[in-house]
Amino acid sequence: MESTIRVRKRGVVTIPSEIREKYDIREGDTYQLVDMDGIFVLAPMMPMVPELAQEIERFRREAGVSTEDLMKGLREERERYHEEKYGEE
Repeated sequence: MESTIRVRKRGVVTIPSEIREKYDIREGDTYQLVDMDGIFVLAPMMPMVPELAQEIERFRREAGVSTEDLMKGLREERERYHEEKYGEE
């Protein structure tokens, strides 16, 4: 399927209705624009944060680690990283 689109003010582009319907594209959906040497590809952005949060929670429960211990470990790791990257201040 080929369609012609026009870039309007401020870079606004309208995706033709037949393509929106075919791929169930709805207002508010987020896409990544990939530039492949002048060929533009729109790739849907998949919301991964909820899935990642569920996975982390599952690992935390399986390991028997409390949320407080997990947060303490993350803070310690962040401090260690900051010291390695920026040195002590």
